[in-house]
Amino acid sequence: MIGLETPLQFLKGVGPRRAADLLRVGLATVEDLLYRFPIRYEDRGSFATISTLRPGASASIAAEVVGCGVRPTRRPRFRIFELLVRDATGSLRAVFFNQPFLADVFRPHQRVILFGKLELTSHGLQMQNPQYEILKAEADVQPDAAPLAAEPEEDTLHTGRIVPVYEKTGTLTPKMQRAIVHRTLAEVPPDIPEPLPADVRARQGLIDRRTAIHDVHFPSEGTAVEQLNAFRTAAHRRLIFEEFFLFQLGLVLRKRRAEADLKPRSVVITDEIREAVRRILPFRLTGDQKKVIFEIVKDMERPQPMNRLLQGDVGSGKTIVALMAAVVAMENGFQVAFMAPTEILAEQHFITIRRLLESSRFRIALVTGSTAAKKRREVQAELSGGSIHLVVGTHALVEDPVGFRELGLVIIDEQHRFGVLQRASLRSKGVHPDVLVMTATPIPRTLALTTYGDLDVSVMREMPPGRQPIKTTVRPEDRRQEIYDFVRMQVDAGRQTYVIYPLVEESEKVDLKAATEMADHLAQDIFPQYRVGLLHGRLKQDAKERVMGAFARGEFDILVSTTVVEVGVDVPNATVMLVEHAERFGLSQLHQLRGRVGRGQHQSYCMLLYQYPLTDDARERLKALTDTTDGFEIAERDLALRGPGDFFGTRQSGLPTLRVGDVLRDHDIMEAARREAVAALDDEKQAETLAAFVRTSWEQRFGLVGVG
Repeated sequence: MIGLETPLQFLKGVGPRRAADLLRVGLATVEDLLYRFPIRYEDRGSFATISTLRPGASASIAAEVVGCGVRPTRRPRFRIFELLVRDATGSLRAVFFNQPFLADVFRPHQRVILFGKLELTSHGLQMQNPQYEILKAEADVQPDAAPLAAEPEEDTLHTGRIVPVYEKTGTLTPKMQRAIVHRTLAEVPPDIPEPLPADVRARQGLIDRRTAIHDVHFPSEGTAVEQLNAFRTAAHRRLIFEEFFLFQLGLVLRKRRAEADLKPRSVVITDEIREAVRRILPFRLTGDQKKVIFEIVKDMERPQPMNRLLQGDVGSGKTIVALMAAVVAMENGFQVAFMAPTEILAEQHFITIRRLLESSRFRIALVTGSTAAKKRREVQAELSGGSIHLVVGTHALVEDPVGFRELGLVIIDEQHRFGVLQRASLRSKGVHPDVLVMTATPIPRTLALTTYGDLDVSVMREMPPGRQPIKTTVRPEDRRQEIYDFVRMQVDAGRQTYVIYPLVEESEKVDLKAATEMADHLAQDIFPQYRVGLLHGRLKQDAKERVMGAFARGEFDILVSTTVVEVGVDVPNATVMLVEHAERFGLSQLHQLRGRVGRGQHQSYCMLLYQYPLTDDARERLKALTDTTDGFEIAERDLALRGPGDFFGTRQSGLPTLRVGDVLRDHDIMEAARREAVAALDDEKQAETLAAFVRTSWEQRFGLVGVG
């Protein structure tokens, strides 16, 4: 017998190479393996035949490879792998974009299974980027792995039934994983530990854990494939609920623990402080800003530390709200730390805050990775002594030896770009300071419940008066000339234009070269009568500041830039945002870029230029931008398109590592799990046992830390 904690390398049939492949995707133990759901299920008792396929539908087919090869395209570095397959009723073409390595995977006469959506093209009916499985036995040969000696016959495990299909992992094909999981299930004992309290299982109508684990991999005959692929069987619901329940236990305990902490002292609001806040205001506040400031100040007056998330759409005025909170803290003798994700954004915040606090008695400083060592030592000494009241910076703020005399308020901007550990480190530099985290990427409710279940949430949707909605258009590359004509018209009217180029890590040098060449091309060939500037992340800091300052002062008509202008830059006279290769940007990123214009009294425009071929996802992203300017609706659509794992862009974002649940698909189960977690922790008999689980394994299990 084996246990759930047994390392996978000790399973029969899993050699060193397979164990290493599994470990690369986070699978180290038997429990990890069994809690990795199949990505889909196929009824291999009834495959579709090629002659019955119809455009728009998704289908699985079993067929033979007739031929395959890589085809170049007119786009540099973009190639298409084509696969021709046939069954007894006809033939079908499948295409894979930018996957030339598949030439080493497929060859004629292989038996394959393809699963994907059918579309009608000028070449006829085809599958685009289908998932695939090669059924030929030789595809499973591994030089260092012991054979799966007792593997069931192929027609009983891999065909003729509802078959689980797993995501390919290194050298492990879906077929090999199926055999490993089947063998493992046969050896796991029936009496595995049960983490859910009996009364919770009864109220929620959940089946037992052992049955659920078996049925989620090898469902019984008669189970509806549609239910399986929607992750809505009794087995799926049981295991998803279990994960969400354990996760919510930690969030609820974390919130209660934070509420039990008391600040050494709270802020006090006096008439003098109200007057000090009013003096820094450059304009009248919106209704949403007033409401949110009231919520924040009430939190700061309480004896418990504030833990508040401020969501505000692009241009809604979050920075001024944060600055008012900072003034309240500083008037009470506290120091304030303001952390931003990038140097350019930190510098922009510093410039804005310095201007608004110019007539005040408060001293502010900037600390980033570029700050010279001598200057950092000076700032550190003044922070420790208390003579600097507010410090703006990047992650450099969390690095020792930056310390404070009395840190009372921590403000974190664009917080989803920081790891949870960084947030915890900054917070630990004070004694239970108030914490305000802000984002211009509105967090859908389904994600807020998960990632920020321990935070209070404030929302700002209202725009400052006089703002006009930005008009958004999407155009293909072959209509570039009319876009240029429009830019010319706007610049002649005295307005300014951004031209944005994508910059992605995998091709940063190539992208940067393209942006630089485009700036030269625009300046010399297209707009020689206008002043064209160039801004990118590789420029030295003083050069970046010079370029942005010159654009803000109207010394450039057109600014060619990479995405360093995505957040924080404010140039009211800029009315055109032209995004090149818009198909390469994420939806929220495009919305952020659009928010750089529309900040003044003139009508503004966002123009998205794209190149063929467009994927279905890219088409949906561009359509969403033309449908709405509401950042909250954009966020919901972005989440639906990308899924929660990619919503924040990086794994270090603080999003929990969920093995089986999906916070979008399973939001109703998440809400039920939270209610049950609260009730379970209110029950004194169960509370200590459940709290012990959280203390010993919650942070490791979900890839998070206790931030309180």
